[in-house]
Amino acid sequence: MADMDGLKEAKQFYTDVPQKTEGFFLKGSNSLDWGMKNRLARIFNPKSGRTVMLAIDHGYFQGPTTGLERIDLNILPLTPYADTLMLTRGILRSIVPPSFSRSIVLRVSGGTSILKELSNEEIAVDIEDSLRLNVCAMAVQVFIGGEFEKESIINMTKMVDIGTRYGIPTLAVTAVGRDMARDARYFRLATRICAELGAHYVKTYYIDEGFETVCAACPVPIVMAGGKKQPAADALKMAYNAVQQGASGVDMGRNIFQAASPVAMIQAVRAVVHDNETPEKAFDLYNTLKNQEVG
Repeated sequence: MADMDGLKEAKQFYTDVPQKTEGFFLKGSNSLDWGMKNRLARIFNPKSGRTVMLAIDHGYFQGPTTGLERIDLNILPLTPYADTLMLTRGILRSIVPPSFSRSIVLRVSGGTSILKELSNEEIAVDIEDSLRLNVCAMAVQVFIGGEFEKESIINMTKMVDIGTRYGIPTLAVTAVGRDMARDARYFRLATRICAELGAHYVKTYYIDEGFETVCAACPVPIVMAGGKKQPAADALKMAYNAVQQGASGVDMGRNIFQAASPVAMIQAVRAVVHDNETPEKAFDLYNTLKNQEVG
């Protein structure tokens, strides 16, 4: 039996040291529950406050696009350099090894292909499956200005309600149709609607003029969508401008997995996002790593 003598004297309550209460590092997230914050802290690096998301969910509406024909061969080598993977449950279960320890953002909306009206989506994944898969967030497409705008917004709000019940954040992905203007006014509208209705963070496109106003007007973190394939130097400049103008990271797909050297590209993107490296130096890093692969 433990010696009871002196037990009281041995206790240290540090009455002269107030308990430290830290505010949560992520914009607009301080009032969330512990589990929600913990999941967000796995998506966003607490040191930089930013994330490098690798988006590979394109196949849910457009099939095996270039670079995603064999995810086991083309994508798994990139995963050590991503803060989080954004993908579908089919790919997660069939290809990603359970030993993978980075965060997962699960695509939960769907229902149409590139052959139909893309905005006509519904919720395609049950919350219980998100729990079974231990995901850190659920991604829902929102088509502001699209034919099925209302339905897509309600999809998002339903996931916010259900996700909040279980401590899983909702990512609203702003979709831009062929006839929608890609300007600051539109993206301020789209991102603000998503945030006002409860999205915990929002993915949207970069624009050359006014992107800083989009980030400033959105009360939750914005993650820049990579968009169409660009030359590596241009993609790195876009990522740099986005984070310098207020984005909390990037979610790139084609600009990484369709690059001449995807492994080199994702490392260059990380340098821009987490280390504030200039696009020029990041491009030099990209070329150095690419040449090492050849050598």
